[in-house]
Amino acid sequence: MYRRSCGRIVFVSKDLHVVKIKIALTYKNKNYVGSMFGGSLFAATDPIYMIQLMQILGKNYVVWDKATEIKFKKPVYKNAFAVFEFTFDEIQEIINKVATENEVNYTKKLFITDENNMI
Repeated sequence: MYRRSCGRIVFVSKDLHVVKIKIALTYKNKNYVGSMFGGSLFAATDPIYMIQLMQILGKNYVVWDKATEIKFKKPVYKNAFAVFEFTFDEIQEIINKVATENEVNYTKKLFITDENNMI
């Protein structure tokens, strides 16, 4: 299903803490007015943080993507990019909270940009 989102993973760091994606504007995700369909932006970005965290933490942890929200600032008329990043401190915070509280709800903010990191 991820292929159909038009999202493509273009970089994954060896420790999996950084993942970069490109969402190409194509006839498959262009809407009536020529900008990228918001659902395509959503679909291409939605699963990455969850899968990334599952791989970093390993099989002893259960990771669920419970909720997500998207706020559109302006239409996208060209290729879009996103960088998903977990710092070492964030991972340690998650591990520590799970150890003391048995679970944690963690929120990440993501910016979808153009190739020049402009929002």
